[in-house]
Amino acid sequence: MPRSRHNALPSPSRDNAPLLPDMVTNTSSNKPVRFGFLLLPNASLADFGIATEVLTRANQLAERRVYEFLPLSLSGEMVTMSNGLKMPVDLPLAHAPKLDALVVLADEVGLDVPGEDLSKAISSQLTEQTALIGIGCGSYWLARAGLLGGHRATIHWQEINRLTEEFPDVIVSSNLYEMDGNRMSSAGGAATYDFMMGLVAANLGHEFAAQLSEVFSMERLRPGTERQRIPLATRIGGSQPKLTEAVSLMEANIEEPLTTDDIAYYVGVSRRQLERLFKQYLGTVPSKYYLELRLNRARQLLQQTSKSIVQIGLACGFSSGPHFSSTYRSHFGITPREERAQRSNPSDNKAG
Repeated sequence: MPRSRHNALPSPSRDNAPLLPDMVTNTSSNKPVRFGFLLLPNASLADFGIATEVLTRANQLAERRVYEFLPLSLSGEMVTMSNGLKMPVDLPLAHAPKLDALVVLADEVGLDVPGEDLSKAISSQLTEQTALIGIGCGSYWLARAGLLGGHRATIHWQEINRLTEEFPDVIVSSNLYEMDGNRMSSAGGAATYDFMMGLVAANLGHEFAAQLSEVFSMERLRPGTERQRIPLATRIGGSQPKLTEAVSLMEANIEEPLTTDDIAYYVGVSRRQLERLFKQYLGTVPSKYYLELRLNRARQLLQQTSKSIVQIGLACGFSSGPHFSSTYRSHFGITPREERAQRSNPSDNKAG
């Protein structure tokens, strides 16, 4: 059942799509949507380049100035970026013209940036319509400024625990990006591209975003609800190398799954010991963890490729189409065909 690349684009969720700020989603007027990029010290030049390049290329494809952007700093002085290059800016944030969206770009949480000064500078720009966006560790600084309370937010996986502990009023996720009304955030890196393209899709439609993805030679976009790939050693600590090795074996053998006994043999532990490790540190048994890995991989392929359902089932270690479909439905509550239909008809997800 082949699909066009246009249909491979993720759609905004039913909950998030209607909540995007009017000034960011209403691009039908001749007035461009103005983004201000607040560059904090050691911000990622890659994140800045990706975000602004998407906006620039969108303008070129639309053949009009849909977006404009301004690089900003708190002081108005140039900013040393994460790779050591000094980035000139147009203005200090407090003197910037009215912004439709303010993007806080940060790569660290341990900067010497007073939260009160940051809050005042952002407040000078803030209206009910202004979208506040944190990229990389930008959501930490928005929370530090008291601007994320009660909102969903994500951050680079290395700082998820810190954001959660320091700001209990923020609903922290490990997703690639979050769009919660006029508060948005992205984990940074490659997720910056997915996030900005998600914005463009919400603004200008999925057909336009699909064409734009071709400009970047990208075959697929990841939805915001996809989780960051957090290294297992980070989740459980580095003290369990046997468990980490077992999971690595599972991830490397999706198409032809190993038995639990095989995995225990290759790792060098008994089956019982392996089961104890999984139960203690991951709260499950090896076979169930392995099955969830394979099903999650199948879900990605359904959402992001045009492979047939039978091909995907075989690629994820299922012996037949019916076996794959029944197992998938038991786990996710919908069949593979229904999963694909939802992604093939993004308008269905916007209604209601």
